[in-house]
Amino acid sequence: MAKNAAERRRKAEERRRQREREERRSRILRVTAFTGAGVLLAGLVGFGIWTAYDRGLGGGGVQASDIENLKTYDGLTNQHVTQPVDYKMTPPAGGDHHAVWQNCGVYDAPVSTMNAVHSLEHGAVWITYKPGLAESKVEKLESLYNQGSYVMVSPYDEAEMPAPIVASAWGNQIEVKSPGDERLSQFLRAFERSPNVPEPGAACTGGLDMTAAELEEAGGLDALTGGMQR
Repeated sequence: MAKNAAERRRKAEERRRQREREERRSRILRVTAFTGAGVLLAGLVGFGIWTAYDRGLGGGGVQASDIENLKTYDGLTNQHVTQPVDYKMTPPAGGDHHAVWQNCGVYDAPVSTMNAVHSLEHGAVWITYKPGLAESKVEKLESLYNQGSYVMVSPYDEAEMPAPIVASAWGNQIEVKSPGDERLSQFLRAFERSPNVPEPGAACTGGLDMTAAELEEAGGLDALTGGMQR
């Protein structure tokens, strides 16, 4: 048990360092992106072409209608708020949220829902699981995140989880029992970096890089600066 705990701490530290590297890289890329309007426009056009192709308009993609038992939620608001939000689904798949988004990546403890929802607004997919999920399954879920991808993986309050694993995107959600369920990969292909979110193409780095417990220790949501806007 001690060996497993030490190994998980080591892996968590490696992931934290990776997220820090990604933040530095993101800052460099943001500066480079604004060196000329032509470069920015070309990037946006390229992003639009890629998303259209990947969603099935160019072939080989996945449509939302292909995903069995997909839950959808319409009429979601997306205001910046500082007070707790009573979300209509658990885990939340959209709604009002904090002005600072959660960085995409892998977390070994629950993250702040109000910050994670902001990431969904940017086109991220949030994969949550019950804390008691087998370690081998957790590792498979964590492997779904790669550097630069718009994916968050974290445990969620077991008492509130409707299934062992839940994948959420803005206005969409599925419940699965295993990382091997093909609907999980379909969900990622259909909704990661989706153009059908309030803020497609917005960042999934440069935001909050803490778990909910770490954020609470740092002073909670009130301690976050107002400089990180959507």
